[in-house]
Amino acid sequence: MYHKELESAQGGDTPGILLRGIKREQVKRGMILAKPGSVKAYKKFLASIYITTKEEGGRHTPFSENYSPQMYIRTSNVNVTLKFPETEEDHSKQVAPGDNVEMVCELLSPVVVEVGQRFNLRESGKTVGTGMITRVYE
Repeated sequence: MYHKELESAQGGDTPGILLRGIKREQVKRGMILAKPGSVKAYKKFLASIYITTKEEGGRHTPFSENYSPQMYIRTSNVNVTLKFPETEEDHSKQVAPGDNVEMVCELLSPVVVEVGQRFNLRESGKTVGTGMITRVYE
């Protein structure tokens, strides 16, 4: 595919793209190239998350609300803060390794996401959780 003009590219392709008027420094890993208005970036969504165990290479200890690992989604990574949904009465409870839990994910910066999309949570070089987006908030 090198030095060839392409009509389109799809998952698995590694195309080079010329963006006139855009400097290299303005483009960051994980950004999405799309028709204006066709996608939307969000900073907050609800997700179903599995917290990996020590035996799976994950966390050794439980965590509380406001835990902030790195979220890896597509090719981007962003800081995320995990909170219990408003319907949860006990916001002081802890989430233990091996738990499946629904949590509100609040991102530091907006990312293009959609319902059904999967992601990983990482901390100190370990995958501490894996999840799927179940709802996006405006």
